[in-house]
Amino acid sequence: MDASLWVAKTGLDAQQTRMNVISNNLANVNTTGFKRDRAVFEDLLYQNIKQPGGQTSQNTLSPTGLMLGTGVKINATEKLHLQGNIINTQSPLDVAVLGDGYFQIQMPDGTTSYSRDGNFKISNTGQIVTALGFPLIPAITIPNNAASVTIGQDGTTSVELIAGQGAQVLGQIQIARFVNPSGLKPVGNNLYEASPSSGVAQILQPGLNGAGTLKQGSLEASNVNVVEEMVNMIETQRAYEINSKSIEAVDGMLKYLNQNL
Repeated sequence: MDASLWVAKTGLDAQQTRMNVISNNLANVNTTGFKRDRAVFEDLLYQNIKQPGGQTSQNTLSPTGLMLGTGVKINATEKLHLQGNIINTQSPLDVAVLGDGYFQIQMPDGTTSYSRDGNFKISNTGQIVTALGFPLIPAITIPNNAASVTIGQDGTTSVELIAGQGAQVLGQIQIARFVNPSGLKPVGNNLYEASPSSGVAQILQPGLNGAGTLKQGSLEASNVNVVEEMVNMIETQRAYEINSKSIEAVDGMLKYLNQNL
């Protein structure tokens, strides 16, 4: 009977973890480019009391077995890299990716991280950077005499110079694609790192070979569906209560045995 308590405990632990995942999704409902998580459940090992197919007589086999489960666990949390809604901001340095792909961001240690957050700024040297000051890759620098910035769907970045000095092409934003985006490792600050599961980044021109296009003056919102997450929260709460009831029931059975035997 003690085994029932431990099975119910694994259910409580799993549902608590799922609630943490849901809470994190709801907390990031307004985070630019955020991709919601999903908890993946997996049953634990079984106790094989009687194997299916066992010999019941000289000529017959058991059609079923007796195998008792030992509970459940959260096997993984999966990022769902689905497109979020596009918000029009009219800011020239806000850029959204329409389709597959990630901006490349240079970290202070020289490594490359990846992001769907296109809320870019201009540093004191004119370079396009993230809100935390991390440079965009490839580096693009806006000259001091720029009157306006234009970023095309293919990532071509140009400026119109002041005093009628004409236009100047500064470079082209490239984006990275991955064979398995769910294998990317989230590290906070709206950034991801590549992992062996994600595969090597494929650096592409926007709009070619499956890469998404860019939309200037827009940002990609979180892909969290608040109504769906609220339904998941209620479902998780009920499952947690049911597992708690299981513990109460086993506790009542143990009390009965102690009092009557």
